[in-house]
Order: sequence, then C-alpha cells, then structure tokens
Amino acid sequence: MKALCWEGVNDVRVQNVPDPRIQNDKDLILKVGLSTSCGSDLHLLTGHIPFMQAGDVIGHEFMGEVVETGPGVTRHKPGDRVVVCSFIGCGECWYCRRELWSLCDNTNTNPGITQGLWGADPGGIFGYSHAMGGFKGSHAEYVRVPFADHTAIPIPEGVDDLSALFASDSVPTGWMGADLGGVQPGDVVAVWGCGAVGQMAARAAQLLGAERVFVIDRFNYRLDQAERVFGVETLNYEHTDVGAALREATGGRGPDVCIEAVGCEAHSFGPQHVYDQVKSKLKLETDRPIAVREAVYNCRKGGSVFVLGVFSGFVDKFPLGAMMNKGLTLRGAQQHGQRYIPMLLDRLAKGELSTGHLATHVLPLDDAPRGYDLFKNKKDDCVRAVFRP
Repeated sequence: MKALCWEGVNDVRVQNVPDPRIQNDKDLILKVGLSTSCGSDLHLLTGHIPFMQAGDVIGHEFMGEVVETGPGVTRHKPGDRVVVCSFIGCGECWYCRRELWSLCDNTNTNPGITQGLWGADPGGIFGYSHAMGGFKGSHAEYVRVPFADHTAIPIPEGVDDLSALFASDSVPTGWMGADLGGVQPGDVVAVWGCGAVGQMAARAAQLLGAERVFVIDRFNYRLDQAERVFGVETLNYEHTDVGAALREATGGRGPDVCIEAVGCEAHSFGPQHVYDQVKSKLKLETDRPIAVREAVYNCRKGGSVFVLGVFSGFVDKFPLGAMMNKGLTLRGAQQHGQRYIPMLLDRLAKGELSTGHLATHVLPLDDAPRGYDLFKNKKDDCVRAVFRP
C-alpha cells in the first residue's frame, strides 16, 4: 500500500510499505477515508521530536471504514464508519478507567524511552516516533488500530467525513484545554495559537459559557477565519500589545483562563525569540516556551493556564516565580480523546460545532509532501492539508 513516510529532517515521501495485518485479537484494520496534517507533525519534520526512524509512517488524525476485525473486537464490524482517537487506550488500566486516556499504561510499546525522559511513560500514539510506541501512522491507505473497541468511535449519521475527521484529535484537544483549564460561565479566555486546536479551544470556551474569548496569532488568514466562523475576538501580536489589550478588556486583571496552543517551536520577535532560538540550536534547551511564558505573565492572579502545545523536553527562563506568586493553576496534557469524542460527535451532529472550514486544502495522498510544504510554510493560506488515499 501507499503511505507517507518520514525519511529525515524535512524529508517526507510517499512510498510503498507492507499492508497492515491483525496482530492481536483486539485489533481492527481500517481503510483510511481522510487523514489530516497537524501542527504536532511539523515537530517531526523539523527534528524536534527524537526517536524517529527512516520509513516511519506519520499522521495521527484520521477516520475511515472498518474492513477487518480481530476476534476480540465487539463494538465494531466491517463496513462501520469510525473516527480514530490519535492516542491509543486499552480501556482497562488505572488511567483509562479514570478517563486519563493519553496516560494509558498498556499501549506504549517502548516505555523505557519516555520513562528516562519524563519519569513516566504516556500512552501510545499513531505515527509519532518510537518514544511513543512506534505505531504506523494514518497517512496511508490502511491502518492497524489496536484496542479498537476503545480507540475507534462510531460516527453518527448526519456527521460527514470531513467534519468527523477533526474529532480524531483537534476538537478533543481544544475542548480538553477549555474543560480542564476550568472555563466557567462569564469568564474571559485567551488562547495563544489560531490553528485548528486553538480555534477548537476557543469554540469550546464559548460553549462552556465564556463571556469573551480572545485568540492570539500572527497570521491574519487564521485570525480572520476564527473571527468569521466563531465570532471570537482576535489579536495579531505583531501589531498589538497583547498584554495591554487583555488588561484593558478585563479591568486590569487579565484573563481568567489562558490556553497555550502553540507548542515547542513558538515564534515571537525581539530578544526573547533570539534567545530561545540560540539556546535551542546549541541544545541548551529543547523547546521554545514563548507562548507559555506569555500566558503565565498575562493570566489574572488566581487564574488558570493550560498547556496544549506539544513539548518534548526542557525549557529555559520559565517564570516559576510569576506562577507561584500569582497563585496560578498550571496544567497540561496530551488529549484524553475517548473521554470527549462521543460527546463532540453529538455536538457536530447538532450543529453546535463546525470543523469543515479547517480543511483548506484537500489533496490525494500522492500530493501529501506538497500538502506538508503548504502547511509548514503557511503558503496559500493553508490552515490544514487533508489527504484522501
């Protein structure tokens, strides 16, 4: 079958790879209908995520049709249309039973790597390095889905393929940031990053009752899209003093909840950006925490900061004093998708959520390298590149 494979830094190619097969009785084989690029994938291309190997199939946000099931699969059958959570959950361990699905104890097949890096191993994820299990990704014609009864979720009638696609990762990730960030009715919420996850976090905040929602970015085409589709307020940090604007909007306090949806390659300008670039190039820090710093500094006293962006290791100049002395709650997580996806699919069916607008470029799988070039380099106003095998 054809698949998009990582061959090195900034080098992805479509090539033939072996077809997947049932390996365990709880597996299913999925014929991929749609798969999308994700900002997290860009960290693979730039080399920020280690433990990649040439030939690894990338991609982790996808939906499709079940074509084969193992004897232990009870909730799915061939012909079913499903969306697949990017994180694989066994459904039986201590973490899965407590709805902390991305922390599953049984799905990362290489736990020693992340135990050494982080002191513990999170769950496995499709197409995202051997540190996270080495599973084949979704930019392919077919995918093996382990623990299928929990990892694949049926798509309701009335939800089209393109809308369901983003329920695999972007929508539950954004919703989790607003939910676990503690958004309450009447809150003011600020979201750093206006990609798919940032937009979904902003919409989640609205649906949870936030009075005002601000989205911060530097690309006007993304800000314009969020404002047009969801009616959020937007701030372009290259032209606006973000801190001053947020203080003015909140009587000098700052937002109640700040959500960081940028990740380890955050951009800025001025001395802090140069500092972080130099430090990361010299391997004195692995990640650039610019957006996290801004969220901590701008959040109101006693407020909440939630980190959604992907980080892999260590950062420098983290404002720990600000966090402690302002009495902030700081949380972060990879998405607990199985906790949210069924509810989000229902909201999509009811028209409370809109996701199809994120797919600005729908391309055949053979054009996936070009899609990643458009997405990575912000060409042709690309918000997401979606691939159809």
